[in-house]
Amino acid sequence: MRTGLIAKKIGMSAYFKESGKHVPVTVLRVDNCQVIAHRSRDVDGYVAMQLGIETAKVKRVTKPMRGHFSKAKIEPKKRLAEFVVSDDSMVEIGSEITAGHFVVGQFVDVVGTTQGKGFAGAMKRHGFGGLRASHGVSISHRSHGSTGQCQDPGKVFKGKKMAGHMGSVSVTTQSLEVISTDVDRGLILIKGAIPGSKGSYIVVRDALKKTLPENVPMPAATRDPGEVIDGDKVVDIGEVVVSSEVVDNLAEQPSSDSGLTDKD
Repeated sequence: MRTGLIAKKIGMSAYFKESGKHVPVTVLRVDNCQVIAHRSRDVDGYVAMQLGIETAKVKRVTKPMRGHFSKAKIEPKKRLAEFVVSDDSMVEIGSEITAGHFVVGQFVDVVGTTQGKGFAGAMKRHGFGGLRASHGVSISHRSHGSTGQCQDPGKVFKGKKMAGHMGSVSVTTQSLEVISTDVDRGLILIKGAIPGSKGSYIVVRDALKKTLPENVPMPAATRDPGEVIDGDKVVDIGEVVVSSEVVDNLAEQPSSDSGLTDKD
């Protein structure tokens, strides 16, 4: 079992194959997705890797998390996620997983948080047909109608489909096809729609119900340490690629117990 990765949803676009066929795709961007920590069977009871994406400002990171990133010698990340992997699929801490982790034609499962719709009625939230639109209904055409019973049991059962908060829940979409990847720009094009608004974070894994292609990189597609990324000068600290300026900032621990000053 390979690790997945975290990506950022850019939006939807159009992709034209060589045959001229039009394919609607969702564009995901992988921005400096690095391995933060390991989970071992001896210590934690299971084998997994913690990944982080997108550089965060040091002042916006809590003091415990500063120590967590400083221990790994990695610049702070905005979003973290954990992936359960097999023993032979572990990747060194600090390694950057690129968009080449997935290959064209492969199927993936994606997890995202749906767009929040606020408080919605039963017709919009659950697709109810509403009440009659003619005589006999008095200004309650879009109501959900009766919800309870008679004197026995005389209550509304939990889980009844009614009006309430709609959206903003975690949704998994399975078996979506990877149409194209761009390692240099960190882009992954996936066929179809993916839950979540523009700018939201998406977790991408190998499809559970599809066979893994033979040409996928094992254990993962990583960027070589010491490579210059986006023109930023980086230094090689062991197996970890990290900006020297960020390492200096992480080493400076605040004196206050809260980890942040009032000004921050």
